[in-house]
Amino acid sequence: MIFAEPPVDVLRDQAAREAAEELSKSAYRQSGGSLIERALGKLVDWISDLLGGVTGSSPNGHAGLAMLAALIALIIVVVLWRAGVLRTSKRGKQQQSVFDTSRPRTAAEYRAQAEKEAATGDFTLAVRSRFRACVAELVERTVLDDRAGRTAYEVVADAGRAAPTLRDVLQPAALAFTEVVYGNRPGNPTRYAVVVAADDAARVARIKVA
Repeated sequence: MIFAEPPVDVLRDQAAREAAEELSKSAYRQSGGSLIERALGKLVDWISDLLGGVTGSSPNGHAGLAMLAALIALIIVVVLWRAGVLRTSKRGKQQQSVFDTSRPRTAAEYRAQAEKEAATGDFTLAVRSRFRACVAELVERTVLDDRAGRTAYEVVADAGRAAPTLRDVLQPAALAFTEVVYGNRPGNPTRYAVVVAADDAARVARIKVA
């Protein structure tokens, strides 16, 4: 008696074809221009080719299932990376601090540096320097205490308590700084303008009177 091949193979081949077609969509190929993102893109292409081979053969099922499991894991990594979770979650609090030195410069010095960097088109460095100018300004105006290791979001929380009007303008600036410095996002005129607005607000900030 001749037994028919178990239907799981058909389901596996169909799933492999659908997965290969899904991987070919541009959404998985436009994850950004960083080195790690490009490496992920190449890995996606490689797994897509392997899945394409599965659709044209009849393996015992283990290899196909293993590749599908790897595909699911890869898609999760890509999604988390694009969302920014993996870019920052492995960094310690100290590594995410605004200043990378125990002896930061004055607000005016950071501001002058940022303006030079922006003038040359290096907005990645300009965003970093201008946000540091903003934080240094808040320290000099005693809106913030001089505490080492403070992160950008701690700046928003601490300054927002001392001067509530700063919270709304500092929040997007802190996001721009974190994305550029710790998230491998490119600096650009738009992000720089957001940080400049925060720095300008810091220069006229008034501490809330109890």
